Amino acid sequence: MPFTKKLQKFNAKKRTVELGTGDKAVKLGGGNTFPFYTFDGPTENTAKIGIEISDTGLANEPDCIKAFYEGCESVVEIAKKAATVEGVDFVVLKLDGGDPNGEDKPVEDLVETAKAVSDAIDLPLVVEGCKNVQKDAALLPKVAEALQGKNVLLMSAREEDYKNIAAAAGLAYDQLIGAESAVDINLAKQLNVLIKQLGVDTGKIVMNVGSAAAGYGFDYVISTMDRVTAAALGQADDSLLMPIITPVSSETWSVKEASASEEDEPAWGPVEERGIDMEIETAVACLTCGSDAVILKHPTSIATVAKLIQALN
Repeated sequence: MPFTKKLQKFNAKKRTVELGTGDKAVKLGGGNTFPFYTFDGPTENTAKIGIEISDTGLANEPDCIKAFYEGCESVVEIAKKAATVEGVDFVVLKLDGGDPNGEDKPVEDLVETAKAVSDAIDLPLVVEGCKNVQKDAALLPKVAEALQGKNVLLMSAREEDYKNIAAAAGLAYDQLIGAESAVDINLAKQLNVLIKQLGVDTGKIVMNVGSAAAGYGFDYVISTMDRVTAAALGQADDSLLMPIITPVSSETWSVKEASASEEDEPAWGPVEERGIDMEIETAVACLTCGSDAVILKHPTSIATVAKLIQALN
């Protein structure tokens, strides 16, 4: 008997969230099939790739990243070069320097850095805090104010600080909000509901449901993404229909496989290749499980993942 394929159709579709303005703006989400299931329906918006840079410059970066940005003497110059990398759709500025346990830069200085980077590039911008709840609660609303009209994404609003960040970004200054939860579908849904209850338009929310490097508890990450995607499309769960963005580089380049020197682990091969491999493997797994955008660091990783996205759509 001939095989007749039955298409898997969903009544629901992910919300489309537009990041940035003008010709270079990108659309996240909008799909109503599982990732890369083009045999069930056309892809409305292909997955996007962001490139990560830090306000602290290159001091804490792997040698291969330092080599790529050689000659760049400021964060603005780094941002300009990052924006030229093949396959990049948006730039992600991490304000690591704000960490009270690190450089503890003043909020005013960090805001000026964010504004300078935004003015220097024509790609959409994502601004991530320093991961300190108190500092981010003071910092990200100021960034949202300074970048009015740029339609930037502020990462991240967590359960501990969502009121300050979401109210400022989503209500006062009309920016996008990254809702960050800890690898649990119920926590992701709860945070989205809480932000919505503030009066924020759900069309301005992008989820970060958690991340990890492949092999480091990564099964929890992909199972959470799978469950979120299945619930959003299969059950038309309005609280989970937001697109997903996943920070990959911050996880992958810090693990031993990507950072151990060739002297310490001679059998593992070149350290740069290991880092690239870890970044690509993790990013591709995230995309196939429901992430609508991934944040990477190495130009080779970005070019490779971009080609894969194009080939599978």
